[in-house]
Amino acid sequence: MSQKTEKANISRNIPIAKPLVGEEEIQAVTDVLKSGMLAHGTEVEEFEKEFANYQQTKHGIGVTSGTVALDLALKALKLSHGDEVITTPFTFIASSNSILYQGSKAVFADIDENTYNIDPEQVMEKITPNTKAIIAVHLFGQPADVKALKEIAEDHNIYLIEDAAQAHGAEYNNKRVGGFGDFSTFSFYPTKNMTTGEGGIVLTNDDELCNRAKLIRNHGQSEKYLHTELGYNFRMTSISAAIGRVQLRNLDNWTEKRIKNAKLLNDGLKDVDGIVTPFKDKNAKHVYHQYCIRVEDEFKLERDELQKYLAEKGIGTGIHYPIPVNYQPIYEKLGYDKDCEKSKYASERILSLPVHPSVTEEDIEYIVDVFKNI
Repeated sequence: MSQKTEKANISRNIPIAKPLVGEEEIQAVTDVLKSGMLAHGTEVEEFEKEFANYQQTKHGIGVTSGTVALDLALKALKLSHGDEVITTPFTFIASSNSILYQGSKAVFADIDENTYNIDPEQVMEKITPNTKAIIAVHLFGQPADVKALKEIAEDHNIYLIEDAAQAHGAEYNNKRVGGFGDFSTFSFYPTKNMTTGEGGIVLTNDDELCNRAKLIRNHGQSEKYLHTELGYNFRMTSISAAIGRVQLRNLDNWTEKRIKNAKLLNDGLKDVDGIVTPFKDKNAKHVYHQYCIRVEDEFKLERDELQKYLAEKGIGTGIHYPIPVNYQPIYEKLGYDKDCEKSKYASERILSLPVHPSVTEEDIEYIVDVFKNI
């Protein structure tokens, strides 16, 4: 790197995430505020229809967050104490916490070392007579092996839930995720591939499950002031939905930019010794919510040293996720074993690089240049 280039990049700042919110979203929110219909209304209903249609599913149930979406899905399946749900420990803690909310037991199956998604063979080993469901996380924007997982669920008469919080628009065998399981859940947190400010949605193709979820979402109310079962206030606001409708119209364009950026990073980093670039399943469309490299022993710096070095160069990074869920203090207190070795290995090596739509080709050239000059 020349002295001139070095000086030019002293003030460079490439963040790990950058929500894209513009005048269209501002106008949409303004329109809702002027309408006076701020809570759950027609704006939410339109967003539910549009997002469900985009993900190629029948029903959408808008809620306040991705975590609430998981909680609602499990409540609609009527899980209870003693039931077991198999999921991955290599993800954000909400996936397994939602199981605990039901008084049920989270059972952890290890990951595939290439995709970082839950390994169907490991799932098979964890099934017991108490197993009621599988939560498969489409981690970092790459679909889990939903074909194999769906077959397992059907063979054992258990439910399959897709945690698609990071996988808006992702595909498996040319079909968008969200419709393979009995339920799927999405998050619209500001750093996700699209946002509603804060919010989530539950998708399903099952009419009965949809009706049950909608009942629970709104105080168990079948009609005004008639409450037929225990429910909650999980409703999405019209303000959130208005933002989401605008974001959804831009999602395909943003996704293509993510995929393009990931390819440029792959090409630039493929020959850097000790850096493993993201694997992409040949059956999947990866939408790169995160672009995660794995830092092996052959590299010149350890993962944490590399993160510090990149920060000094103005390159934002993230560690998703530094501690597997079954290693978290709360799960230690609950008596969970510290197993799932592949998840632990990934947690010690993984590092996310900027891949979002605001990252330019010049930014990527700079990132690659920094790596090659370490």
